[in-house]
Amino acid sequence: MEELSARTSSALCYEDTYITVYFLCPAFLYQEYRDTSEQQEIEQRRQRDGLPPTGVVSPPVLQLQLRSTARSLSLWQNLDAVQNSGLLKSLPQREVILQEAMFELVTSEASYYKSLELLETHFLQNTLLINTLSQSDMHFLFSNIAEIMKASERFLMDLEHRIEESILISDVCDIVYHHAVNHFHVFISYVINQVYQEKNYRRILQENAVFRENMAILENQPKVRGLSFTSFLILPFQRITRLKLLVQNILKKVEESSDREKNAIMAHQELERIVKECNEGARKMSRTEELISIEKTLEFKSKSVPVISHSRWLLKKGELLQMSGPKSTRTMRSRKLYHPIYLFLFNNLLLITKRSSSGEKFQVLDSCCRSMLRTEDMEDQGQMLAFVFVLKLLENQEDRPVSYMLKSTSMSEKQRWIYALTPNRRTRFMSTSTHQPDSPQIQCIQSYSGQEPDELSVEMADVLLVLERTDDGWILGERLHDGERGWFPRRVVEDILSAEVRAQNLKECQRIQLAQGAPQASRGRRSAKSTLYSPTWIDQSEQEL
Repeated sequence: MEELSARTSSALCYEDTYITVYFLCPAFLYQEYRDTSEQQEIEQRRQRDGLPPTGVVSPPVLQLQLRSTARSLSLWQNLDAVQNSGLLKSLPQREVILQEAMFELVTSEASYYKSLELLETHFLQNTLLINTLSQSDMHFLFSNIAEIMKASERFLMDLEHRIEESILISDVCDIVYHHAVNHFHVFISYVINQVYQEKNYRRILQENAVFRENMAILENQPKVRGLSFTSFLILPFQRITRLKLLVQNILKKVEESSDREKNAIMAHQELERIVKECNEGARKMSRTEELISIEKTLEFKSKSVPVISHSRWLLKKGELLQMSGPKSTRTMRSRKLYHPIYLFLFNNLLLITKRSSSGEKFQVLDSCCRSMLRTEDMEDQGQMLAFVFVLKLLENQEDRPVSYMLKSTSMSEKQRWIYALTPNRRTRFMSTSTHQPDSPQIQCIQSYSGQEPDELSVEMADVLLVLERTDDGWILGERLHDGERGWFPRRVVEDILSAEVRAQNLKECQRIQLAQGAPQASRGRRSAKSTLYSPTWIDQSEQEL
């Protein structure tokens, strides 16, 4: 690590045929770098859509400092060495675009390492924290971050050595593949531990007043640039996910059937495997914690149902109103017609419960296997029957059919419940995407963190297919780069108007999907099966029933 810190610049040597350029690490911390990069993607798409700029003022996406001139650079082609070499006159535009994509991977890694160094020097090694935390709490908060830093250091040094060879970058994906296979496994342990990391950070903040005060002091110092401590803790998962997207971007641009395409495919497959293991590990830990928490609140009226299972997880929960009694005009106006019930919907089980008077326990009234659920939407029949649907249990816990007439608080809530309860082709709200160029697409312009199990967390610049829209501002979408689906508010996205842009997005998506199915050379490891660009969709939870 000291070697890398001492080498604050990399050289692109040029004597007759080589160019010497020294550039420092980016001025941005990685959190700022990502936001700026994503904002630039949005602005480029808006320009192609013929829309006015958003008005967001942001620095260049790749702001490097030249030691020799002390001026900022934004792109590989703007480097003095590149400008003076004459390469831009002879290189095809496609190669220039590819150089920029590879250059961004290198510079973003430098920015990421800079943020890791700040996490280490400003937080991990700071006496204000060391003196107020036990050794176990330090481990809970920082996990194996030291191994993460070593992996980034080795990776960045190899990338810098490659750049030193020539101003024209030959490839970077071979380096990515080598490090993904041999060193990036440390990301998996770190991400899986994040469930306990977040939980213990909240606990320490609540219990340790001195730590809370010292953390506030550290977060307010100028070098942190207004960023929170937690924004540094989540860097490894953000980076491994972003690295996969950067390799995807290179794969879209390399020439077909070339060595560079082969390297990009192998690197992408290995990163996809790592990201998948990170996701699955973190989800498993989180889901187990959630199941344990839910089971503690349940009280079974008759037949007990075991809730905790390795193959079970929560899909949706919430309160609805059960409608009962004669449907005369008089009773329709009576509040006695509505009885609150609380639903716990798992991937393979539905529990219908009633909240206790204390609000802390739930008495289980009925249960049913999820595959035996059916829903029926009711047309608008006035205010009293607005947002109402029928839930049918073909075979409940007593082995008999039963129906529930349920009322939600909004149209979007009703649609989300119907979609969650019966996500199959018979469901009116399951609009299976045909993935045609004229299929509606949207781009995320504001990050959103999902608040419910059926919601999708989206990041700025994410491109998604629209599967369903509600009149009150919710969208069911599928993210193109990983096939994840879920609901999110309409306000955080913007329609992609250009048919050319939509067609190009699908074309690039298809190439990534095909690459995922390609055989992986040298290691013989099967790549993770991609859900991208599938003509039809079967909910993952249905596959496991």
